[in-house]
Amino acid sequence: MSGQIAQLTLPPLTLYVHLPWCVKKCPYCDFNSHALAGNLPDEDYVNALVADLENELPLVWGRPVHSIFFGGGTPSLFSATQLDRFLSSVRGFVALAPNAEITLEANPGTIEHDSFTAYRKAGINRISLGVQSFDDDSLGRIGRIHGAREAERAIRLIQDAGFDNFNLDLMYGLPGQTLEQAVKDMETALQYNPNHISHYQLTLEPNTAFHANPPPLPDEEQCWDMQEACSELLSRQGLKNYEISAWAKPGQRSAHNINYWRYGDYLGIGAGAHGKVTLAADGIVRRTSKQRHPKTYLAASREGNWYAEKRDVSKSERCFEFFLNQLRLRGGVHVDDFTPRTGLDWSFASENVARAEQRGLLAMQANRLVPTELGWRFINEIQQMFLPGQA
Repeated sequence: MSGQIAQLTLPPLTLYVHLPWCVKKCPYCDFNSHALAGNLPDEDYVNALVADLENELPLVWGRPVHSIFFGGGTPSLFSATQLDRFLSSVRGFVALAPNAEITLEANPGTIEHDSFTAYRKAGINRISLGVQSFDDDSLGRIGRIHGAREAERAIRLIQDAGFDNFNLDLMYGLPGQTLEQAVKDMETALQYNPNHISHYQLTLEPNTAFHANPPPLPDEEQCWDMQEACSELLSRQGLKNYEISAWAKPGQRSAHNINYWRYGDYLGIGAGAHGKVTLAADGIVRRTSKQRHPKTYLAASREGNWYAEKRDVSKSERCFEFFLNQLRLRGGVHVDDFTPRTGLDWSFASENVARAEQRGLLAMQANRLVPTELGWRFINEIQQMFLPGQA
């Protein structure tokens, strides 16, 4: 790669809040989640979150926050009262953009702490529900603590609480799953008319129970058939595939996730949370991560030792990260974003772009680089072409 340094411009800023506890660790999960033993230290943890955010403020003075995402773990283990207390502090520290999207992840079976009505009153305006499947046998094989009845009840409670913006998480390629079962899961989900569905294949990630003891999974051809059949159902329902694993009705894409994929900025607070902040005046893109284990994080909060890592992203890494993220979007790579968000001239990426175009993997359309149909089948290979040293 070659190219010149250019002026960085501040992208949109969002806030990710990690709430790390869950009732039970799922055998496929590689997130920073921890089975709750004893009482939830919710008050102490929210106090730490507030102090963590206050510590980050000098990096983002004057910048509005466009969305907030409570991820986990199972954030709905926290009471609406505690989340309301945290959101009140956020409003005192930063300007929330008008109609800011505020998402809470929830799981069926762990929603009894508070009603969805209480979460809505606290300021949550979007729910992401981890259904994964509506088949009891499939749910049992992947270690979920809920059944189909609890999942359907949770969806009805979300709707009854007045949430018109909610996401359902569904997985396919589950142990022993057939094409017919995967399609039935999607048909059941669509009966509830969600405006957003995350649909992704189960993969065996390192450091998980499933990776150590793999269950029998459908092969890649079977998984492809599941993906294709479910994609057709989603399209018929009016949802569009705007990101590799995300489908939404027009105007209902996840604002928070879109900011990730377009290489925006985000503060990450909470145990193990990752952040990315542009320091335009210094020509720096900085990445951070917080102390990972909840106990270590709470101890660090008392000492002010928040960071597990804090580093500035190199030029070649910025180029790779930009394409790694934007190539997930069905709308393709926004060429006009490249220089302001990486601080690099387009010539820094042009050699690898030309290689991808010559191989028929990318095509330029209206100032966007869009993966071809062949490119979508080999999206990982395209992303790897932008790794440092690949030109």
